[in-house]
Amino acid sequence: MDRKEFLHKSSVAALLLGASSLPIELLANAGTEKLTILHTNDVHSRIDPFPMDGTKLQGLAGCARRSEIINKIRAREKNVMLLDSGDIFQGTPYFNKYHGEAEIKLMNEMKYDAGTIGNHDFDGGLDNLSLRMTQAQFPFLISNYDVTNTPLHKKSMEYKVFHYGNIKVGVFGICIELAGLVSTDLYGGTIYRDPVKDAIRVANILRHDEKCDLVICLSHLGYKYDGPKVSDQVLATSTSNIDLILGGHTHTFFKNPETYKNKEGKQVIVNQVGWAGVYLGQIDFYFDHKKRKNTGTNTPIKISPINS
Repeated sequence: MDRKEFLHKSSVAALLLGASSLPIELLANAGTEKLTILHTNDVHSRIDPFPMDGTKLQGLAGCARRSEIINKIRAREKNVMLLDSGDIFQGTPYFNKYHGEAEIKLMNEMKYDAGTIGNHDFDGGLDNLSLRMTQAQFPFLISNYDVTNTPLHKKSMEYKVFHYGNIKVGVFGICIELAGLVSTDLYGGTIYRDPVKDAIRVANILRHDEKCDLVICLSHLGYKYDGPKVSDQVLATSTSNIDLILGGHTHTFFKNPETYKNKEGKQVIVNQVGWAGVYLGQIDFYFDHKKRKNTGTNTPIKISPINS
């Protein structure tokens, strides 16, 4: 599917989300508000496209191309969010040379609204990560790390509420256990807390205290595992009040978002778009005047030379 076909289909097709019983025709009504969510994960310092070396990913990705696509979508759509689910750093010589400064400056240029962190974002150490958080013009959202006794103290937020017209969107971050993945000298006094318990706590705040119409979790837990390790799949089925989980860590590519039932039997959408910025995820939500919501059927946008 080329980009024009994708954009056409994503604007006219809709599937039911949660308890809403809205007909598809309602999406065309003047009173319906649309929110377009764009997202990345595990970009791993891939600033330039992959080299033309005959490998599977040759010519794909690149911040300049991603930025152009984002700008075109923003020019067409009224309400657009741009989010990242961690592992911004590590993977190319850009990180070895500039220690994440280039990546953050480019994210600032693309006007990311929020992000969370992954295990590789600690690869430059706590002082470096603290500096990059200071340079960022968007918040880093982290709900299940206690960073009180680290340089990250007061550099991140548990959650943030965004306003798009009459729609309130709450976003929070859930991060992976660092022990066994990251050297202890790199994450220091960072304390990992149970991701399910903290997700339940923060999502409840966003839904009931902040009165958010849409609750999004930026997760760097990973899609799913064979054992008891907490994953996005576990998070979706073990919590309530979360509408959308945008994942990372396992570099999983979804052709289409997946849905699960939460503790209350309501649907949760889970999505992840591989790694290296080869794809830009897009999910469209539509709200009627009673704040009931539907989501469009979206497929990821490949960042390739044909987009330029």
